[in-house]
Amino acid sequence: MNVEISPLNCPLTKINTFRRHCITDSDLLLALSRLCISICSKNMTPRQILDILSVANKLKTTTRHCFTASNRKESVADHSWRLALLALLTSNVEEFASVDLDKVIRMCLIHDLGEAFTGDVPSFYKTDVNTAQEVDLYQQWVDVFPEPDRTQWHELINEMLALESTEAKLYKALDKLEAVISHDESDLSTWLPLEYQLQLDYAAESVAFSPFLIELKALIDAWTLDKIKNGVSRSSDASH
Repeated sequence: MNVEISPLNCPLTKINTFRRHCITDSDLLLALSRLCISICSKNMTPRQILDILSVANKLKTTTRHCFTASNRKESVADHSWRLALLALLTSNVEEFASVDLDKVIRMCLIHDLGEAFTGDVPSFYKTDVNTAQEVDLYQQWVDVFPEPDRTQWHELINEMLALESTEAKLYKALDKLEAVISHDESDLSTWLPLEYQLQLDYAAESVAFSPFLIELKALIDAWTLDKIKNGVSRSSDASH
């Protein structure tokens, strides 16, 4: 199946779009350029896989607001990996027996790839403009994937954004819970004043659809309150 090159998806147009958004990293632009040039390929090639991984590699060094238990800045890759693990751990939860957990894990793995282009903006600072730019660059990157990957990724991203399916709701709830867990593992001195209440509120609406997640959040909330009360700065122990 050949892809028709239109003014919107031609290689030069795509690369200029990324440059206009102040993406100047030479390795990232090289990977993007090769992907754009190979837009007409029929299936995913080994070269394209390496170029996609080169873009994803940015998440290893793109830091988030949170610190780890060892007091280094958490990376977006740190968060995405453990979020996918968290989703895997729900695979045999009876409540989610009819949920496509493979899809949830895929959502978790790809949900922050747009931050390879924009960096991470903490939720309490993030605006609609920030979100729109991140989604736009992410979607434009996926536009140069070969088929059927392009369609599959777009469908998955759109489902995540719509937050209507149980799979999307589960991914989003786990995404927020993992962030709260990470903050509970970090030293209390790294918290901003607004985060003391945010820790308790952040995932509340997202978990409301699920009795299991409500129970999980209650356990995490107890951990949070104990940490605030006692100034606990290490990972949770068995009593949590």
